[in-house]
Amino acid sequence: MSEIRQDSLHDHYVLIAPERMRRPDTLSSKSSSTSSSPCPFCEGHEKMTPPEIYAIRDNHANESGWSVRVIPNLYKAVQIELEDYSKIDGMFKSRPGLGAHEIIIDTPYHDCRMGNLDSIQIAKWLSAISMRIADLRHDKRLVHISIFKNHGENAGATQPHPHTQIIALPVEPHNILSLMEKDFQYYHRHGRGKVENILENEQNKKLRIISQKGDFIAFCPFASSFPFEVMIAPTRALSTLDDLTHDDIVHLSELIKEVFMRLDIQLGDFDYNLSFNIAPLNSNFENEAYFSHLKKYYRMTIRIVPRIYQLGGFELSTGMMINPVEPEEAAKLLREVKLR
Repeated sequence: MSEIRQDSLHDHYVLIAPERMRRPDTLSSKSSSTSSSPCPFCEGHEKMTPPEIYAIRDNHANESGWSVRVIPNLYKAVQIELEDYSKIDGMFKSRPGLGAHEIIIDTPYHDCRMGNLDSIQIAKWLSAISMRIADLRHDKRLVHISIFKNHGENAGATQPHPHTQIIALPVEPHNILSLMEKDFQYYHRHGRGKVENILENEQNKKLRIISQKGDFIAFCPFASSFPFEVMIAPTRALSTLDDLTHDDIVHLSELIKEVFMRLDIQLGDFDYNLSFNIAPLNSNFENEAYFSHLKKYYRMTIRIVPRIYQLGGFELSTGMMINPVEPEEAAKLLREVKLR
């Protein structure tokens, strides 16, 4: 039976409709196209990329022998070299495309899924992201930071080698501002943040929790927008990845590996989007009302969205998603997976 659920974190509705999974065109088709061109992200091809910004390695920069490598995006959407100023032309407002656009090459290995990496390599990947957040925070012009992975053509990836993108901007996207405002209002009414209460409810129900490592819980959200969507959140107040201790990174890397192993066994070679949702880098006029309070109530989250379901006209016209797999069933199937 279908059900309309409200996503209390993002404040929108999701239609859970298991019957839709029976449609013959439900699953996204995988492209069989391959490229014979050398991969610029593979070890030994360091000269094919811009000089690295940061790397985890034991030798000289821009050579082989690295574990994780960070480079500027060759096709950058924003540029750090620009000046920041506003321009008004009548009713039209604009500003230069200031910002940082970086690529984190997750691993030297080309054909390697997240579930195939060991937890040590995932911890290095998380550490590299944390270092880049901390470094970009020093540029007080930068306010919002978006950290995401597109894996596979159905998820919008144009490069098959495992990589993560970072885009830092001098403005807060309106949907992020809206979430911060609603979370702030919730905190003032209840004395705790939304994610904290969501986790407490999930721990009490135990229907949608997949696994827990240390202070991090993986669960299928009550109003999941996508089938087998997974969210990872901390049980204590951690608002950004560079707040994590060494033990936190170890536990989080183990949990990420376990989640992807379970997803791989259940879904096969699936495409996905992964995003980190963290507190702003710095304060500006847009977020200053919330910024000083964020560490009290704001929790960082990681969202993993398998792209196994084709979106249709209803989703595009209403902004309301139809999910053909109940989150309770998805969590149950993932919990029951026998790990190798």
